[in-house]
Amino acid sequence: MSYLEFFGLNSEPFSNAPVARFYYNAPQHQQALTRLLYAASSMKGLAVLVGEIGAGKTTLARRLLDSLPEEEYEAALLVIIHSGITASWLLRRIALQLGVESPAQEKLALLSQLYQRLLQIYEQGRKAVVLIDEAQMLETRELMEEFRGLLNLEVPERKLISFVFFGLPEIEKNLKLDAPLAQRVAMRYRLEPFSSESTEAYVKHRLRLAGSPRMPFTPEAIAAVHRRSAGTPRVINTICDNALFEAFLARTPDIRGAVIEAIADNLGLETGASTPVEVVAPAVLPVAPQPPAVVAGAAAVRPPVPPPVNRREPVAVGPEGESVGPPPPMVAPVRPVSSSSSVRAVAPAASTPSTVRTSAPPAPISSGAVTAPGGSRPAPLAPPPAPLPAPPTVAPVSSPSSPNAPVASAPLPSAPAPGQSVSDALASAVDGPAPVPAPSAPRANVDLAEIDKYLEGLGKL
Repeated sequence: MSYLEFFGLNSEPFSNAPVARFYYNAPQHQQALTRLLYAASSMKGLAVLVGEIGAGKTTLARRLLDSLPEEEYEAALLVIIHSGITASWLLRRIALQLGVESPAQEKLALLSQLYQRLLQIYEQGRKAVVLIDEAQMLETRELMEEFRGLLNLEVPERKLISFVFFGLPEIEKNLKLDAPLAQRVAMRYRLEPFSSESTEAYVKHRLRLAGSPRMPFTPEAIAAVHRRSAGTPRVINTICDNALFEAFLARTPDIRGAVIEAIADNLGLETGASTPVEVVAPAVLPVAPQPPAVVAGAAAVRPPVPPPVNRREPVAVGPEGESVGPPPPMVAPVRPVSSSSSVRAVAPAASTPSTVRTSAPPAPISSGAVTAPGGSRPAPLAPPPAPLPAPPTVAPVSSPSSPNAPVASAPLPSAPAPGQSVSDALASAVDGPAPVPAPSAPRANVDLAEIDKYLEGLGKL
């Protein structure tokens, strides 16, 4: 005994083969067929039917072909089974389907034969319609251009040929390979999945046509079929066919929801009616690490300074490898003395920075000032004078008898005396009458004009 005899059936009700007598005219299939018949009868040129896998596109294509009377149409159904077909193969196949005998191998001759055949069909009062199933496999621009060229074959009243594409949603991308062809789409329809009511009506329709005397699926089983199949006719057939066979093996006349769930799990189907959508987290751009701040002593904070651009001055590097700008100027340490003594800020010679010795590395100075001993009033520190004609004015530090007395300042001379070093000139300006080493006698034969020219040249630099 087979499961057909067990359930009183005369044929398999849920075969996935496109059997014409099992065609179920669902509301959306009826609307799609009506629109495609209109596109074919009015010779619109190009119509497109789109649907997911197993939505019933091939069944609808065969139904449309059967609905075109032979006395009114020269119709043909062409199924594309491979994406590697060429334009020449496609033209010869279309010519054969429309009745061209011995199609030529050369393209121009073949197009002439096809045009003459289309004129013959038109003069007979009929219409040439070619249905293309699995049209998503037409993946090249060359193929799209051939269809556009065939659609240009027309007479003043109408086009000589019309095409109907049946395919997956990817066909939309293929049509865009040739923009003029995409503009020639006169009608487009999309098949949607069955609703729960349509699923139940579909199962009952196929069982009735197979000769079933009763309904073996319980309501909960029908609900499970719709949920696990997502309303796709092909998947509905697969689940129901397996359910009938499993119920026959268990000798159970009624099919319940638990059986449907077990079959769907075994087939690896999703648990919900809708296909799960993969959620992709937005991409986060990495943030460049910021260099740490440089702390001088315990309070002063110097923000990081980017490295110089197109400059030759040296760049200091922090302990973590970050750039902290040019190194601070070298400053001789100030030796604390008594209140009756004077404080002398001595700048090192510009040409010999290595002669300055310090007991500890100089700490970075944020404001460029030095504080006199016993007081809190800062005085600006004189930078090393540059050999320019007009050196800047410097405010040195002087310590009177009282630590909190006001600080006096004295300008530097415009230039050191002959034979006097820069350090001695600076010390003389700071201390006033403080003794300085006696200047040596000027060297003879010194051309002052040459020195002036040299200084003028430095000023221009």
